[in-house]
Amino acid sequence: MTAHSTSSKPLEIIADIASLRQRLSAEGSIAFVPTMGNLHAGHLHLVKLARERAQCVVVSIFVNPLQFGANEDLDNYPRTLQADCALLAEAGADVVFTPSPAEMYPATQTMRITPPSIANELCGAARPGHFDGVATVVMKLFNIVQPQIAVFGRKDYQQLFIIRELVRQFNLPIDIIAGETQREASGLALSSRNGYLNPAQKLEAPRLSRTLQLVVDNVRKGNHDYAAIEAQTSQYLTQLGWIVDYISIRSADTLLPATVDDEALVVLGAARQGQTRLIDNIEFQR
Repeated sequence: MTAHSTSSKPLEIIADIASLRQRLSAEGSIAFVPTMGNLHAGHLHLVKLARERAQCVVVSIFVNPLQFGANEDLDNYPRTLQADCALLAEAGADVVFTPSPAEMYPATQTMRITPPSIANELCGAARPGHFDGVATVVMKLFNIVQPQIAVFGRKDYQQLFIIRELVRQFNLPIDIIAGETQREASGLALSSRNGYLNPAQKLEAPRLSRTLQLVVDNVRKGNHDYAAIEAQTSQYLTQLGWIVDYISIRSADTLLPATVDDEALVVLGAARQGQTRLIDNIEFQR
């Protein structure tokens, strides 16, 4: 299966591991962008970064069952392969890997990657086992694709941190590139989940990024009572009808709760508009 690409060769769509390995065996350099599909401009920005760094750009589209909890939307997660491939062809990807769950998990995956304990905080607190599933599938994909470069977005900051630790602790010969969060003109971070927002929620959703910026401004003015800032910010959003999972000021280097000695910081937030869970973060220097 092929689709038109901006490169000299058509986009190749490969669904099985053996064929992918054969296709990539002669490539000099490979940059890899793992996704779950339902692509938007944020994903395409990652493909652009990959295109600048390697001869061959591989994008995976795989809705990974291991990272979905019992009450999460695995069955309803949007699957838009044809539209995704058209976008990837225009963005200059070379190969799209589209395995089935049976191809990725031919037997029950009883061996898993266990991330550090930070994976049980922030988004991990609300989604137990989520980052085990992420780390396990990423390790499998890294082994299958064998890239020299892999590109992840900064919007999923905790995920990016865990993937960097995975590469560092297992001595994987992969350079992790972080793509900047892409936003709508309103400031709302691009996300596949934004499509679930109704018109009123879509108007309200950019408040999350604006509120995180207020946290940054507060810290930079010299307020180092981080617990109080977090509590006040959560209360503010709750009063406006948000369901807040967390607002947290952390060390950008360790993701541990920030102390007054930390200079490189990140404020992370996760909150719901209706049933739609939105996440965002801002990195900053104190």
